[in-house]
Amino acid sequence: MSPSAHDASAELLEQVNQAIATRTPLRIHGGDSKAFLGRAVAGEPLDTRRHRGIVRYDPTELVVTVRAGTPLAELEQALAEQGQMLACEAPHLGAATVGGMLAAGLSGPRRPWAGAVRDFVLGTRLITGHGKHLHFGGEVMKNVAGYDLSRLLAGSFGCLGVITEVSLKVLPRPRARATLRLAMNASWALTKLAEWGQQPIPLSAACHDGEALYLRLEGGEGSLAAARQRLGGEPLDNGFWDDLRERRLAFFADPRPLWRLSLPNAVPSLALPGSQLIDWGGAQRWLKSDAGAEVIRAIVGEVGGHASCHSASVCDSPFQPLPASLMRYHRQLKAQLDPQGIFNPGRMYAEL
Repeated sequence: MSPSAHDASAELLEQVNQAIATRTPLRIHGGDSKAFLGRAVAGEPLDTRRHRGIVRYDPTELVVTVRAGTPLAELEQALAEQGQMLACEAPHLGAATVGGMLAAGLSGPRRPWAGAVRDFVLGTRLITGHGKHLHFGGEVMKNVAGYDLSRLLAGSFGCLGVITEVSLKVLPRPRARATLRLAMNASWALTKLAEWGQQPIPLSAACHDGEALYLRLEGGEGSLAAARQRLGGEPLDNGFWDDLRERRLAFFADPRPLWRLSLPNAVPSLALPGSQLIDWGGAQRWLKSDAGAEVIRAIVGEVGGHASCHSASVCDSPFQPLPASLMRYHRQLKAQLDPQGIFNPGRMYAEL
């Protein structure tokens, strides 16, 4: 356990119970690194950062249990010292916490090949709107069964309760890694990625920045050498993938609003107003555009995708609007866990 570890669960539970008694909305946050995501929340701040520290970590079992207010960087450093990692490659975007990582559910460039944040969640502890501190799931895969609330918390943005603890599956760091840059246009890059996806190439990231295709290879030295010989391109070692994950590439400096487009596999290049960057081998695309939400979502919706705005105060519905049937399920779940609606009210949708 780190020297700065502190169990503040009793204090957090007391603050929640007081908010329930007075019907006071709470604005749950950690490092506020994702404050630009979602709708603005008016409420009394509940800061999880006082509740921090690694509770249990067994490198031989590939499992770590950590308090929600722990800085994500602190957890990643502890894992790296044991030759392990969070394979979902969640972005920091500032001073991210582990709880914020789960609540936002954002994953980095490795996501299509390794899995999303929710895929590595084994168990959680949560303070509900009934004033109860409950435990869900466990610390081994066999305990993750049935109605899996722990994974449901991924991407919930604090609307269902206060996450206090998370148990995560971790993986060994790859033995070798290489980045290649191949000069080609976006349409040809998408074609080649669809082709390579059917072949035994050790890809772990693929991005097209408008000028060239960047590939990351991970695995054993032999498989990487064979892949490099087959794919060609220019080898790089310039931190490209960290810059992509943390949105430090030149593309993200464009002052226009940022949109995240989530698309089915093998969707060709989209004719959208603005500039695009292809991530996740084509399944995720970033868009810088002044176009309205209706225009962007109509074009993306035609190919079965959806769009969310990652710039604050651009539109009243930054997350993709839900069909009535799905919104009904969201409202029912919210009512079960947060009957008074005190947790981050309206953060995701005005109706929640």
